[in-house]
Amino acid sequence: MNSADIPDAILVNGRDAGSHRAGAAMPLALTALDRGVHYGDGLFETIACREGVASLLDAHLQRLTDGCARLNISFDAGADLRREIRHLAGDRRRALIKVIVTRGDATARGYRPQGTERATRIVLRYGWPADGADEGGVQQGVACRIASLRLGENPALAGLKHLNRLELVLARSEWSEPSIFEALLFSSSGSLISGTMSNVFLVRERRLSTPLLDGCGVAGVMRALTLRLAASARLSAQERRLDVSDLEQAEEIFLTNARIGIVPVRTLEDRELKPGPVTRELQGLLRPHLGESASA
Repeated sequence: MNSADIPDAILVNGRDAGSHRAGAAMPLALTALDRGVHYGDGLFETIACREGVASLLDAHLQRLTDGCARLNISFDAGADLRREIRHLAGDRRRALIKVIVTRGDATARGYRPQGTERATRIVLRYGWPADGADEGGVQQGVACRIASLRLGENPALAGLKHLNRLELVLARSEWSEPSIFEALLFSSSGSLISGTMSNVFLVRERRLSTPLLDGCGVAGVMRALTLRLAASARLSAQERRLDVSDLEQAEEIFLTNARIGIVPVRTLEDRELKPGPVTRELQGLLRPHLGESASA
């Protein structure tokens, strides 16, 4: 097991819950009544930390706040959570911090929330993964496949980074080759949506397109930043419905998420691509943002 696969610090509602190291017992972190365990009733964020700074922290906390509002989870992503994230980020050159917010312990049996639950927040720190999104992948691109699984469509959950990730668990189980970095996913109606852990952008004739996420998929903070950077560079960029023909006609394809930033796709199934000029331009525009300090 890679050391980056297990957290070296865990906070539950601000209290140190220990760490889960190889050979150590799993720390007691949640009660058996937590609705996140029973129903996936909650949300999460994965925050990239570089040189002791939690990158894009404001954007992550705003998405978490917005998601809680949509699910009617009473939670304040305020000073306490911000302080915990900054504390765990502060003494690491590179780390990933995962924040999980659940509705809290069930106060009655059944799906329906009672409105008396108190949200649970969990903050975990992981090491930086060693995979295809290292500097070599950023420069040369990564290999991708197309997943067989199709994502179900539910506008009520579209865009949310909610805890029910079973579709992506199944999609990620489709391959084990270490050379394959990611798989692209289509919805049940045939629309291109995302990767299993990333958003996707297509470039054709210097125009960017990214899938419209009104039926399913996660609206990533790096996706939003990429769209803003494209607008600042006066590059045509739009969210729209994309299908397999758009994917086939793309001259450049790249992936985004909070950890990898912008990574070009080098191969997709048996098709070869090259990191193109639009991808390179956006990578350059993104670079100053990766270590930016969030506002107080």
